[in-house]
Amino acid sequence: MAELGTLRMTTGDVAAASAILIAAATALVTRGEALWPPDTLTPERLLRHYPAASWRVAWQGERAVACMSLLDCDLPFWPDDPPGVALYLHKLAVHPEAQRLGLSSWMVQYAEAEARRAGVQALKLDTGTDRPKLRALYERSGFRPVGQKTVFGFNVTLYVLDLQ
Repeated sequence: MAELGTLRMTTGDVAAASAILIAAATALVTRGEALWPPDTLTPERLLRHYPAASWRVAWQGERAVACMSLLDCDLPFWPDDPPGVALYLHKLAVHPEAQRLGLSSWMVQYAEAEARRAGVQALKLDTGTDRPKLRALYERSGFRPVGQKTVFGFNVTLYVLDLQ
């Protein structure tokens, strides 16, 4: 297995995030585990819901290997949260050529560290209730499930990582 090596994180590179997401989504479709329709992951479509400044892209040398969006509010999934209470993790993806190296966990740890630096009480996310591998990743990372709901026609489980 290849090693993780030295990683660096950039902010705001929507084009790189889009390329990672499309590659990951296409690989999932090929495996019969579709998550996001690849055509919804273009930079233009992503910017409708995720501002450029929310994007984090992990780089291994000159290769973009993982991405995520960190938002400071998330009304569709967490409508009752007052401003400044949490950061919200969305669209975590690892490029298929870089999977199975621990990058998902590394990205979650990075998001936790960023949330702590921001001084918020929690890092929150949602994931498909029918995604046992993703749910296990988040639970191993210390997130606890706090409920389920249907948003935009998707059944999701809501997760919280308390930081206080």
